[in-house]
Amino acid sequence: MTIHTLNTGIDTIWVVLTAAMIILMEGGFALLEAGFVRHKNNVNIIMKVFADITIGTLCFYLLGFGLMYGKDALGLFGTNGFMIKGDLSHLDFLISTDTFWLFQAAFVIAVISIVSGAVAERINFRAYILYAVLMTIFIYPVAGHWVWGGGWLGKLGMQDFAGSGVIHALGGFSALAASMFIGPRKGKFTSKGISTVSLPSNLPLASVGAFLLWFGWFGFNAGSTLSATDVRIGHIAVVTMLSAASGGATAMLFTLFRYKRSDAPSVINGSLAGLVGITAGCAFVSDSSAILIGVVSGLVMLLATHWLEIKQIDDPVGAFPVHAASGIWGTIAVGLFATDNGLFTTGSWHLLGVQLLGLLVLCTWGFVLTWLGLKLIQLWIPVRSTEEEEEVGLDISYHGMVAAFQEQEFIKYESNYFHYKED
Repeated sequence: MTIHTLNTGIDTIWVVLTAAMIILMEGGFALLEAGFVRHKNNVNIIMKVFADITIGTLCFYLLGFGLMYGKDALGLFGTNGFMIKGDLSHLDFLISTDTFWLFQAAFVIAVISIVSGAVAERINFRAYILYAVLMTIFIYPVAGHWVWGGGWLGKLGMQDFAGSGVIHALGGFSALAASMFIGPRKGKFTSKGISTVSLPSNLPLASVGAFLLWFGWFGFNAGSTLSATDVRIGHIAVVTMLSAASGGATAMLFTLFRYKRSDAPSVINGSLAGLVGITAGCAFVSDSSAILIGVVSGLVMLLATHWLEIKQIDDPVGAFPVHAASGIWGTIAVGLFATDNGLFTTGSWHLLGVQLLGLLVLCTWGFVLTWLGLKLIQLWIPVRSTEEEEEVGLDISYHGMVAAFQEQEFIKYESNYFHYKED
């Protein structure tokens, strides 16, 4: 066994394990969103996450990966690599193409799950499946190619190590478009424009989901090195932890002094905002910069949450504040604090300008393509659930099941089909 073979084997193990950590984040999304919404929609949340991981994986395998990482055409999209076949020698990694695909598939699943939370409790399940296909086949892969696949933004020098812009800002603006297109939940806003309170069904469940996401984020950021021998892994893990902690602490202290109570959902989302904020620059910024990035991420998340309430945009889990607002800040922060070419560290404006341009393109792409995609889906099937389905709950309406039973005996099943037919 040569040193090269040993190194490749170690890197393969590292990437597969971190990919598994990222896939486990789907459990975090499921628990977080289920805990934030009402009981009657818990099963629907779980089923949407299963749609993300099943439909999304297959779509990315068939077409998405090729569009994202195939041979570049005009800096816009890839032209081969569909079903992981063809000449992919331009992907110059020590790990195999299969291993690289698995890691990228874990990323694409996370993108669509961002949108899932924003449209919770009111989207038609069949329409959601169609949108998941569109996101994982086209919207995300094409945007990802621009930055990571050899496309035009990457050639300009945009830096987004693990996806504050490509994944979170794009996914967050897609979530904003979807929530605006569908409209708020029935009863969320009164006729006078006052927001009503929708109490989370299970905050301990949501907090466990947040901890799972926090755990998976170490795979998200450190795994993006694609190498177990990369000397930056330890630093990436440290700044990831610091930013998440400072984001959560900021939300905790702000709500404590502002409202005289420390608001649990805000603290949960503040920690996640810190994670989103550091994702772009985890390999490029110092420890102290990471703490500042986390603090601002927590504040930006709180401001964006307030903005949604003012605009009467219903986002049940805070997908836009956590992912879009913090993702934008995190991507800009690279242009400010990057140790090599950040504005505050070297005085250079170039990287900051490229980061801003990239954000404008990615956010616009996510918003517009999501809006147009939902318009097309609307021509075929309703995008929003009916008032009756929403009132009863999407669990019963779409899945014929509720999240938890207290009945100890078997439920007697009786078919009345023939009686209805005779009538």
